[in-house]
Amino acid sequence: MAADETTGEPPGPPRRFGSAKQAIQMLTDRVLVQVPRSEGERKSKAGILIPATAEVPRRLAWAEVVATGPHVRSIKPGDQVLFNPEDRFEVEVQGENYLILRERDIHAVAAERVDDSTGLYL
Repeated sequence: MAADETTGEPPGPPRRFGSAKQAIQMLTDRVLVQVPRSEGERKSKAGILIPATAEVPRRLAWAEVVATGPHVRSIKPGDQVLFNPEDRFEVEVQGENYLILRERDIHAVAAERVDDSTGLYL
């Protein structure tokens, strides 16, 4: 093995990504969200169970915002956002599944601080 040019010592073991806990900072206009585990199966108003595998054309989904990038203007962590499940990237962090979205791909925000409401509530 060749010695390190700066210290003159042999190189140590290679660093492994993810071996230690690292903080995550979202970049630009990205939003990190977590979809509730109950999002897979749904019930109709009549109480009929609709499996997650059922073909539903272009259905939007709700998720909770976990983190936002520095250029995100109207969304804060803790907000509930409405998005198209087809416009997403999935990532696993410490055994939990999250989605990464662009701010422009989010259709609506449900939060207590939203002033101009539609009269609909979650």
